[in-house]
Amino acid sequence: MTVRPYLAFAGNCREAFTRYQDIFGGELVLLPMADMPADAGSPPPGAKPDAIMHAALTFGDEVLMGADDMSGGFDGQVRGMCVNYEAAEPAEAGRVFDALSQGGEVQMPLGQTFFSPAFGMCTDRFGTPWMVMAQMR
Repeated sequence: MTVRPYLAFAGNCREAFTRYQDIFGGELVLLPMADMPADAGSPPPGAKPDAIMHAALTFGDEVLMGADDMSGGFDGQVRGMCVNYEAAEPAEAGRVFDALSQGGEVQMPLGQTFFSPAFGMCTDRFGTPWMVMAQMR
């Protein structure tokens, strides 16, 4: 069984996933509403043609997915969860943490803990909460 985060965005999914690709590398697929096949039914009321109905960033064995919220009810705030990224080395954890926290908010600066040589928590500028850590050796 595989569990993968599927992130919701308040209209800035394309910007967020482009930034995530800058940070993590990998292959990015973005499917805007304008590319929805005619036989798939009508788009949600008020959906903009450039809104992202599905995004997938594949890097290594990982896949991060998301979309713009078409209901209009999402306020951009994620509550009750964090996306965890585990790096092989502390230096890589530091690079990723610095990139994710840029323009966002740091809840716990990256530092050594009893369970990781580098662990920190931040919310990126898109409202996604992250835990970044390095593997314990």
